[in-house]
Amino acid sequence: MLVLTLGLNAQNRRHPHFDPEKFEADMEQFITQRAALTPMEASRFFPLFREMQRKQRDCFHEMRIYRHLDTSDDNMCAEAIKKMDKIDIQIKKIQQEYHLKFMKVLPAGKVMEIIRAEDKFHRQAFKKAAEGPGPL
Repeated sequence: MLVLTLGLNAQNRRHPHFDPEKFEADMEQFITQRAALTPMEASRFFPLFREMQRKQRDCFHEMRIYRHLDTSDDNMCAEAIKKMDKIDIQIKKIQQEYHLKFMKVLPAGKVMEIIRAEDKFHRQAFKKAAEGPGPL
């Protein structure tokens, strides 16, 4: 039993489980600090931000069906490319719609800081994930 427990702990350190709630909380904290949001601003902004993220996530899930497409079928691939392009445009339209909503509750300068902070957070998270947890 001890060997099994130690093995599972070692595996978890090598491949830590992704916690979406922690990721979201860390991102919100990062954005709040980077954009210098007051508690009032954060309370007006983050519900809209989460709503935008849910809609974008739905689009990304829709795109997942094209990951394992048989590339030897050109007609199927052509249709998939067209559908993926439409989804990409839909994602950008969602982003545009919410950026306008953000600017109704925050100054444009803070919205720009938020956009930059979110981008930086995702780049840092991706870099950290690519590096892995390191040696035990």
